[in-house]
Amino acid sequence: MKLLAGNSNRPLAEAIAASLNIPLTKATVRRFSDNEIFVEIHENVRGEDVFVIQSTSSPANDNMMELLICLDALKRSSARRITAVLPYFGYARQDRKSAPRTPISAKLVANLIATAGANRVLTLDLHAGQIQGFFDIPVDNLYAAGEMIGDIEHNFPNGNLVVVSPDVGGVVRARAVAKRVNAGLAIVDKRREKAGVSEVMNIIGDVDGRDCLMVDDIVDSAGTLCNAAAALKAAGAKEVHAYVTHAVLSGGAVARVSASDLESLVVTDTIAMTEAMQTSVNIKTISIAKLMAEAIRRISTESSVSSLFN
Repeated sequence: MKLLAGNSNRPLAEAIAASLNIPLTKATVRRFSDNEIFVEIHENVRGEDVFVIQSTSSPANDNMMELLICLDALKRSSARRITAVLPYFGYARQDRKSAPRTPISAKLVANLIATAGANRVLTLDLHAGQIQGFFDIPVDNLYAAGEMIGDIEHNFPNGNLVVVSPDVGGVVRARAVAKRVNAGLAIVDKRREKAGVSEVMNIIGDVDGRDCLMVDDIVDSAGTLCNAAAALKAAGAKEVHAYVTHAVLSGGAVARVSASDLESLVVTDTIAMTEAMQTSVNIKTISIAKLMAEAIRRISTESSVSSLFN
């Protein structure tokens, strides 16, 4: 087994390699003066089981091209099997036609990854589970809930919790977490007029005097979380915390979180932390490196991945 890392999230790739006790494959991923991407692998990979670790986060298109070119380089180097490890799968929110004459970009990206040479995909907390069906190759979709639940049990041992879904679409995710931490469930009913802009309408459930934990898969502009936190506070919540898998946090999102009613925003390291995130007082990180490493080990040894969550 070999691990090849792109430039999108080197700290996570190094943590995965350390957990597996395997060095990262020596390779050059650089750019020419006109920003064309060039990849050169400095080790023999013929007949090897190779895992390419690359989140397609910002800059999304550059990181996507890095991934595709790495896959092509491995295919042309006669690797036996190539697994694209995408801790964060970009373009996942474009999983359907949201309006007339719009693309389904998640399907396009799935086609590109398979065409470039990937034999299977390993990812974490897909925005929509049906994206697995966009691929004509096997897809393993991991869940960060286990790591989040461990952190919740450590930091909130006294109960009195309500797990909150920040929108109707995340109810299944929130209910699963609520069941495992023996907490109540609430839902924020919102209306989204356009991408990145939301308005809280109602709070469904009893949050008065309770500690509220919002659970979601992606935080981008953080408008939804901050508006929901304000609405929960207005409804009598004692404290409001959030657990989110993918910290996109674009634009002024970090400043928005810092100035909000959120006591803390706990995210995973699927996306490399920016300096603003590292200096923020209420943004904390938990690592999914061991989870990804164990899944990679099981894929390589042809063991069960789904039993990780039994």
